[in-house]
Amino acid sequence: MTSHKHLLSTPFKRVIHADRVADALRVLASLSVVVGLAYVTDRMDALIPLTLGVIAGGIAETDDGPRERVEALAVSLGCFATAAFTVVGLAGMPILFALALFAGTFGLVMMGAVSPRYRTIGNATLLLSIYSLIAVSHTGIETSTAWTRPFWLLLGAGTYGLVAVAWNAIIIRRPVRQALAELFDSLGDYVDIKATLFEPSEAVNRPAVQQRLAHANARTVGAMNNVRAALFDRLNSHWSRPTMAHNLRIYIAAQEIHERMNSVHADYRALSHAFGQDDVLYRIKHLIQRIGGRLFERAGELRYGNILAPPTALEHARAELSQSIAEMPDTASDTVEAGLDDSIADVGRNLDKVAARLEPPHPDPEADISSALRDAGPGSLGETVRRFWVALTPSSAHFRQALRLALALVAGYAAMVVFRDDQGAWVLLTTMLVCQSDYSATRQRVVRRVGGTIVGLCLGWALLLLYPAPHIQLLLMIVAAVVFFVTRFSRYAVATAGISVLVLLSFNQVGNGFDLIVPRLVDTLIGSALAIVAMLVVLPDWRERDLHTRLAKALHANSRYLQAIGTQYRQGKHDDLAYRIARRDAHNADAAVTRHIASAQRDLRAAGTDSQRALSVLTVTQALLGRLSTLGAHRGAQQSMGDHDWFQDAETYLTDALSECAEALIRGEPMPVDSYRETALRTRLADAAETTAEPTALIARQLLALTQQLPALRRIGQSLVGRLV
Repeated sequence: MTSHKHLLSTPFKRVIHADRVADALRVLASLSVVVGLAYVTDRMDALIPLTLGVIAGGIAETDDGPRERVEALAVSLGCFATAAFTVVGLAGMPILFALALFAGTFGLVMMGAVSPRYRTIGNATLLLSIYSLIAVSHTGIETSTAWTRPFWLLLGAGTYGLVAVAWNAIIIRRPVRQALAELFDSLGDYVDIKATLFEPSEAVNRPAVQQRLAHANARTVGAMNNVRAALFDRLNSHWSRPTMAHNLRIYIAAQEIHERMNSVHADYRALSHAFGQDDVLYRIKHLIQRIGGRLFERAGELRYGNILAPPTALEHARAELSQSIAEMPDTASDTVEAGLDDSIADVGRNLDKVAARLEPPHPDPEADISSALRDAGPGSLGETVRRFWVALTPSSAHFRQALRLALALVAGYAAMVVFRDDQGAWVLLTTMLVCQSDYSATRQRVVRRVGGTIVGLCLGWALLLLYPAPHIQLLLMIVAAVVFFVTRFSRYAVATAGISVLVLLSFNQVGNGFDLIVPRLVDTLIGSALAIVAMLVVLPDWRERDLHTRLAKALHANSRYLQAIGTQYRQGKHDDLAYRIARRDAHNADAAVTRHIASAQRDLRAAGTDSQRALSVLTVTQALLGRLSTLGAHRGAQQSMGDHDWFQDAETYLTDALSECAEALIRGEPMPVDSYRETALRTRLADAAETTAEPTALIARQLLALTQQLPALRRIGQSLVGRLV
């Protein structure tokens, strides 16, 4: 169904509204200014630091509102100035420089533990520090111009920053609409995969589909986080508050659609076995596909401003499913497992609500909706220090990456000093850029970096021969920089080729670019080797070692999500901040488990890891979250659950059981279980599912399904604990 994505958009609209085109235009404007300045003033010696400064400024860019962008730009320039002048001041003192390099790298990487904004600024500051060393190494430490290099770097970074601030002040609404479009696209992908589970055939490889669904869900959760970040600061802007309030309603509607589509009302294989000869599963699948198609169309509307056709096909699919469900008692098999026919009706009502939320995207009008959003930033200096301090432990990925990269850069600098390699700063640059937070990502980045560098150097060599005129090379420099910015997230090898061409052409303006080809390639290979060695030697990030902690975090988040759902059933449906935070934390934790397992499967060192165990973890976390989402999706169905003792007991037991399993995983202890209490609870829930009327019976069925997941959870948890001893 992915063909629906851009059905209503023209090629011209796709180009004009693409995010990467906006990046290209900003860097094009910034580089045109600095290159023109260097050319007009005949200061070609400043071209290299100016260009590198623009690149660093672009990498430090954060997706905030205008006021917050100005604040972030000021912080970035302050960090850049400190780093650049420190590099120049200590460049002639190797021991002090090595100490400063270690401390600075460690601190800047650890900034990522504070917030995503700090992580972006920290990475860009470290990059500019290495750029400063490159610029100083090129001109010589003892030259009178060495101290001018930081000013040119800052001017380049400031130029890009001002262009970006002005750009986003003019089109303040567009980043949010683009983020919402990405969210609806990812939701469409998720829904398309979900439809496969309702295929009326037992031949479908449902475990493989569930795995694909888990990865799609992780992408959707990431898209939701991006929308929340884009909305947060802009909601406080007087310029855009009405539009942002409308976008917030769309975002909340997307959250509800996601929760409903993530719900699991019954075992899919059991449904296929019971209704394989009936058309009801086909109708369900058909309606889900229509919903996916409409989500893609909504994405096109948000991204390109398309005018949508009426949802005629969607309405027909809704009517056909309603008719099929109404006729089901006469056509369903007598061997249908108890409760499955009710589950089919639940699925139908759920999908009907999803379709209604799409025309146009709007939250439940009967819910008490809060417009508040949680700030992901630290909020205070004390919270900043606390987050930094909490991450100062080998169990933290930020700590491991900070120590690993700091030692690798010091090793590269030591080699640069020992071998008196004036161009050795490229080793540090390569190490910094390819050393990722896990081995598999580092290995992939190394391959793309080396391949892109070889292609870029060959292309740069050809361009230097074909176009010796300086003014043509200046234009080609700008083109190469634009290619780098457009492809740096999606095509890293192409981005590396672009930056390699840019380096050769820019250095050729003040020297001989041909002399840089071989050193650049050799230093890239050395820097890549250092990154690989660092990943293997310095606190190696063995994936199976951390899986139990990821599962524990997911169980804690699921426990809080269930508590929030229980509160909703007792007090009424409220889409308030507390409920949305609990729901988002559960999905974020589940997405972290999915990404963790996906990374482990790509890790060559983990060939001996029991992949079946990892997939079992993924299966149980998906099952738990699916059942919780079902309870969350039907919050408005029954508001008197506080009167049922079995509901209170089930909520208390399940929240405690999930938390206790999480604590046992963290401490490496046996999984706790209260067999007598659990068996009695299942009996009561099964009785409630059979004797109470809908929709109360639905809630009892879902709680029963959650209790039935606990034995599998304990077996998996015990196997993970056994790996630790």
